[in-house]
Amino acid sequence: MQIAARCRKCGKVMSSQRIDNYRVKLTCSCGYSDYRTATERIKTVNPYYHRANMTPFIENDRGNMVLTMQRADREHLEIISLEEISMLVSSDFDLAEVLRSVAGKLAHQLKASVCNIYLLEGDDLILKATYGFEKDHINKIHIKIGEGITGTVAKNLQPINLSKASADPRYKVFPELNEEKYNSMLSYPITDKKDCYGVINVQTTSMRTFPEDELYFVSIIANLILTAIKIRRTTASRLCRPEAGGEP
Repeated sequence: MQIAARCRKCGKVMSSQRIDNYRVKLTCSCGYSDYRTATERIKTVNPYYHRANMTPFIENDRGNMVLTMQRADREHLEIISLEEISMLVSSDFDLAEVLRSVAGKLAHQLKASVCNIYLLEGDDLILKATYGFEKDHINKIHIKIGEGITGTVAKNLQPINLSKASADPRYKVFPELNEEKYNSMLSYPITDKKDCYGVINVQTTSMRTFPEDELYFVSIIANLILTAIKIRRTTASRLCRPEAGGEP
């Protein structure tokens, strides 16, 4: 896929290179580079999409057909959510606004009661966006790397999927959040496989384990958030850099 884009620094047309299923790297001859999310072919990131659309026609059992069609509907909505989030990532909205919107869309898609997004600042994971908890807790909840389920995920860069989170010995209670009414918990790292940038937590009052397709969906969201973080950090760094030939 080719994306026609001009360099923000010199105005030349940039060359594009597919990095993975959801990102394209844009490079200019002047040395400037950027990342864009491939929204028009977003269906390629969901391997279940085409299969779910076809299986209702070969199912004979009514119950299985209903479940399969429900799954197809859910995955169709996933595509819509991914397109919306992709546009948010590449928009001019600040990171706080992007994370707030993502938390709401993710909670709605997974029918979750709570979605929290933590970002790593120094040695602490700090709550930066929430759906389900009071907004007053944003920037006030701090978790150390290795502390609790969230800190463990950040340390090991591996997701944790629990149907009864409070029964896990790693579970840490934050009294101000009143988390005792929530049971299932999916905690997923925002990572480039080398470093941790944050953690996504999704919680429900029901006791259930998040299935594989929902884990895959959250993994894509985590990568989109990572893209949003890197784009905005690159932009901020470029804006803070003095122009060549300008005053020191």
